[in-house]
Amino acid sequence: MTNQSHFPRATERGGHEGPIAVVGVSCRLPGAAGPAAFWELLSTGSDAITGVPEGRWRAASGAEAPEGTEPGMRRGGFLDSVDTFDAAFFGISPREAVAMGPQQRLVLELAWEALEDAAVRPAALRGSRTAVFVGTLRDDYAALLYQYGDRAITQHSMAGINRGVIANRVSYHLGLHGPSMTVDSAQSSSLVAVHLACESLRAGECDTAIAAGVNLSILAEGAVTEERFGGLSPDGTTYAFDARANGFVRGEGGAVVVLKPLARAVADGDRIYGVVRGSAVNNDGVTSGLTVPGQSSQERVLREAYAKAGVDPAAVQYVELHGTGTPVGDPVEAAALGAVLGAGS
Repeated sequence: MTNQSHFPRATERGGHEGPIAVVGVSCRLPGAAGPAAFWELLSTGSDAITGVPEGRWRAASGAEAPEGTEPGMRRGGFLDSVDTFDAAFFGISPREAVAMGPQQRLVLELAWEALEDAAVRPAALRGSRTAVFVGTLRDDYAALLYQYGDRAITQHSMAGINRGVIANRVSYHLGLHGPSMTVDSAQSSSLVAVHLACESLRAGECDTAIAAGVNLSILAEGAVTEERFGGLSPDGTTYAFDARANGFVRGEGGAVVVLKPLARAVADGDRIYGVVRGSAVNNDGVTSGLTVPGQSSQERVLREAYAKAGVDPAAVQYVELHGTGTPVGDPVEAAALGAVLGAGS
């Protein structure tokens, strides 16, 4: 017999205390068209890093990685067929579909797939207090459009290239009335989207939440920018938490999770992939440089997350790390984890 006292209760604000369940997932990642393929990729230790797909950057912007650049400029994780979209399925005209950024199109598809995975009929959500939070950080398609001048701009361009509309597009198509926003906190955008979704559920702003992350490398100029910043691995390999660390390798993809309070997920008989017991967000403040992380701030956010989750850091057995593969970021992250979880971590 289940002890109901272990499950969260609705708060006076109409929210829910306690854990949030992941009840649906979808993804499209380099070398993996879905969650099962991604798990196979991980379990076999396969490498999904390739050269830039033929015609990707040339067709998009007329630019390529400059001649004589390091191999790292010409390697990354890429999706197949980012230019395809079943517009008719979503009731979108061909003319509007062309004006939509591929990140909007991909998130629409993945949100639908995640709801199917959660055994939720999308039509059943119409009019519901379901929220959508999407993490992303690029406007490549907008930059591409403007390269063609005003002749390329149509009545659909304003919504089609607006990053904020990525989440709104999902809410509009499904008829959702919960919060709907696109989140940009740079490299942490998708994790912050999940954090905000969980907080929205706990605050009672929504009953179910769709949280997503998406990133597509449409322009060669993006690789040039990161190479000149000094972040890219010159040999096209990421050595995270390794003495050989010399930069990261660019990747793209998208993923969606469907979230609901654990108590309701259990009551509804949902398949539960995992549970978010707590999360936290902060900022490094002043460090030795704008892009240099701070150890003390990372320690604080870790301790806050574990406290919210009711988890003793000493009991932690597995940690998934950010791991930039840079000699600046990785030591700070490792030192913060060691300080919070114990010197033997």
